[in-house]
Formats: sequence, C-alpha cells, structure tokens
Amino acid sequence: MTLDLSDTRDTELLRAVGAGEEEAFRSLFRRYGPNAMAVAQRIVRQRFLAEEIVQEVFLAVWRDPQAYEERRGAFRAWLMAMVHHRAVDAVRREETQRRRAEELVGIEPGLEEDPADRVAEEVDLPRERRAVRAAMEGLPAEQREAVELMYFEGLSQSAIAERLSVPLGTVKSRTLLAMRKLRSALEEPEP
Repeated sequence: MTLDLSDTRDTELLRAVGAGEEEAFRSLFRRYGPNAMAVAQRIVRQRFLAEEIVQEVFLAVWRDPQAYEERRGAFRAWLMAMVHHRAVDAVRREETQRRRAEELVGIEPGLEEDPADRVAEEVDLPRERRAVRAAMEGLPAEQREAVELMYFEGLSQSAIAERLSVPLGTVKSRTLLAMRKLRSALEEPEP
C-alpha cells in the first residue's frame, strides 16, 4: 500500500492528537469536518442530527486516535466510514422510535385516527385499484409476470430469474421497464 503526502500528514496529525495536541485535532477537524458533515447530512437529512454524528465521530478520534490502523487504509476513508456507519445507525434509531410512537398512539384510548381520513381512503380505494389493474394489464406479458412475482408473491429478483429460467439482468430490466410504465400510467389523470 502506498501512502501519499496527504495520508502521511494525517498520520502525523493523528499521532499528535494521541499526544494530546489540540491544534493537531483542530487541523484534522478543519480538514475533514465539512466532508464528514456532508456525508452525515446526506444520510440523515437533518442538520442537527448530522452535526451530532460528526461531533461523536471526532470525539471518538480525540479519545482514541489509536483506533485508526494505518495498515488498513487511508485515515480519510476510515473517518468517513465511521461517519457513514453512525449516520445509518441514527436513521435506524429514528425509524424505530417513530414506529414505537405510532404504535403507542394507536393503542392509547381517545387517540384514534380521524374517521374522515379513513372514509376518504375507502372512497378512493376502488378507483386506485382499478387504475393499478388497468396499468398492469397494459404491460407486456413478461414485464407483468416479473412484477406480479416480485410484488404479489414476494420473490426476489434472483428467485424470479431462477423460476423463469432467465438471466438476472433480464429480470432486472423487465421490472425496471415495468415500473417506469406503471408510474407513467398512474401519473396520468383519469378521463
């Protein structure tokens, strides 16, 4: 593995951080903070969460700079991987909390959904079903079959390829084309 000057500088800064040099830490933060923020924000889509993630990652670097192993790759890649993993964990945590909150709301007496919403959904449901059926009937047979196997039987693309004795790429292209046609058909206003 060859190291460029940037990697060498990062290693030197990390050693200085290990020795407790705050200015070395500030240099690393100035150098990689904006990129780390961009990665985190792209994943979590909320600035305050992204800031927390970046802060946690750099705090971990400050506390244990020896966690980085030079032989495993560039410091930048290691740092961005840490940011990515923590951001994904944050999204999962937020999703779990949201689901729990929704479950609690559904269980608590007096906090039922608005009946008007349910009625509106039920009124639109037959129209939506007709539109989906019509769109499905408009697909070529091979594309319709791939979509039906995937969405109605729950098969993966690999399982569909195996069942139909076609290459995986064929299944992928059929489902992609079918989904585009369905989207187009369902976006058009009804006559």
